[in-house]
Amino acid sequence: MSEPGHDGPGGSGSGEGPGGSGSGRSPGAGSGPEGPGAAPAAGLAALSFPYQVTAAVVLGLAALVGAVHLLMVFLHVAPSNTASKEYSEAVDGWVLPEFEQNWKLFAPNPLQQNITIQVKAELSGAGGEKKTTEWIDLGADDVDAIRGSLLPSHTAQNQLRRAWDFYTGSHDDQNRATGRRGEQSETYLRRLVTLRIERDHDLGGRVERIQIRSVATLVKAPPWSKEKTDTRPSYRVLPWWNVTDADRPLGHGVRAADSGESSGKGGGEGSGEGSGKDGGNGERAEAAR
Repeated sequence: MSEPGHDGPGGSGSGEGPGGSGSGRSPGAGSGPEGPGAAPAAGLAALSFPYQVTAAVVLGLAALVGAVHLLMVFLHVAPSNTASKEYSEAVDGWVLPEFEQNWKLFAPNPLQQNITIQVKAELSGAGGEKKTTEWIDLGADDVDAIRGSLLPSHTAQNQLRRAWDFYTGSHDDQNRATGRRGEQSETYLRRLVTLRIERDHDLGGRVERIQIRSVATLVKAPPWSKEKTDTRPSYRVLPWWNVTDADRPLGHGVRAADSGESSGKGGGEGSGEGSGKDGGNGERAEAAR
């Protein structure tokens, strides 16, 4: 007889005897990567092979575009060198105007003046009468949009300023273009200002012409400084520019006119055909009587 608590060779206790049926696990049961306790695959490994290939190609292209962009920006902001001179057109074509860099903040002599942009507009009323507005301060609009905002708009801070810098950088003091980007900068500034005044101001008429000026005021020296500064504003006034339908936002210019013509044609043809058909029906009814 076997004693309590002891299992013989063929016993059914909880031991792990050669022939026992206890709770002992056989080697490898429920373990390893294929076992029921294995963690599910995550990330790219969870995708099927075709999707893994697609994801790898997309990530590779994104990394390549990022590397090219960094290289182009570096050549744009780096001091003039052999590479930047040889590939200047390619670099400018990639960077300008969306990714243009402005390093004036780190210049030895940073900006010491406030510049605001103002516009005057010539309007035409419904009856054809003409009137001219007073100077509208677009810079003040931007300041009002930024002040008190925890997350101010990057567009409100820089779009108008960069458009003005773009224009002055490609024109001389007589407003004559100094390079191939002169016409582009003028068109950009004119369209941006037209958009701003028509969108943000109730002018009471259609804008036919605009005139833009900048108002520059030197920042007053601090009280502890002995430097004397003339804080009287200085002006740079541009000539009057005609505003065409191409300068207006989509829906207010050419496309709106095209839409009106199409609807006019459609309405005319539809009403003409309808009246013609009605007339024919009337004639046939008279004949039947």
